[in-house]
Amino acid sequence: MVSAVNLTTYLFEVILSHLVLTSAVLLVALTAISWYIRDSHKVGGFSQKHVFITGCDSGFGNLVARQLDGKGFHVIAACLTEKGAADLSALASPRLKTLLLNVTDSESIRRAVEFVSREVGERGLWGLVNNAGRSTPIGPTEWMDVNDFTKVLDVNLMGVIEVTLQTLPLLKKAQGRVVNVASILGRLSLTGGGYCLSKYGVEAFSDSLRRNMVHFGIKVSIIEPGFFKTAVTQRDLIEADLRRLWARLPQEVKASYGHTYIDNYVKAQNFSLGILCSPDLSKVTWCMEHALTACFPRTRYSAGWDAKLFWIPLSYLPSFFQDFVTNLLLPSPKDERM
Repeated sequence: MVSAVNLTTYLFEVILSHLVLTSAVLLVALTAISWYIRDSHKVGGFSQKHVFITGCDSGFGNLVARQLDGKGFHVIAACLTEKGAADLSALASPRLKTLLLNVTDSESIRRAVEFVSREVGERGLWGLVNNAGRSTPIGPTEWMDVNDFTKVLDVNLMGVIEVTLQTLPLLKKAQGRVVNVASILGRLSLTGGGYCLSKYGVEAFSDSLRRNMVHFGIKVSIIEPGFFKTAVTQRDLIEADLRRLWARLPQEVKASYGHTYIDNYVKAQNFSLGILCSPDLSKVTWCMEHALTACFPRTRYSAGWDAKLFWIPLSYLPSFFQDFVTNLLLPSPKDERM
């Protein structure tokens, strides 16, 4: 028979375990509710705020420019081409202003910032969205030369740095926001070339900028998209550039990979992009908008199911496991000299 003492002890333990479980569930629920309420608070006066966005010819920049314009912001959209600027203007309200900007050209940046300064006046600049970027040349590291790296780094990293430095006085006036578009490839380097390097650099630059500028009321957010259907992931352009890189390699290097490697590489990359790339760009532009409109913007925003459920979790795992998974995505070289 079970003694009364043992039965009492057992019941006490059961009740205690239920209380602990209930308390934990309540704590999680209260935390989630508090986070949701905090996340939902918005700043006011959109019609009095100016936002400067780079890379607005297409993709994320084009969509977020129209999105913010629809919210009543004074949007200054920087495009690389006259066609991009004209097409965007045709889709937006008269309030949206466009200008031409090459983020690799210091003089072009200077002229753009002068234009922005005249537009914002003493109010200052509420938001800067560093969105302009490029992906190619991208591919195996050995296929690159230094110029291939700098072509990407000049746009994706140095362009972000120079545009930000030149607009900081305007941002300080408004105690505004900086939104930098990085990538999940700024957490996990999947391929060679300057793209992953540039996005790692954007992460580091944004972190240091955030810590420096908090004293002036400026908030800095990083957007980390997964794979989306934009010009950066346009398969025909990436394939053409990969074949250009392959064609110029010495025969000795080609032989070390095997003559079928380029075709296998292109097939694997196109297959991965076809599966992973989402056409819903609003998942990214919602993050940009929240970073500009929330009272308490997040430090980092992940966008896309692949970023949230696969790439970012993978980035926290040990390096040997990351290497194993990423090596499954691309073919292995087959040395023909053996």
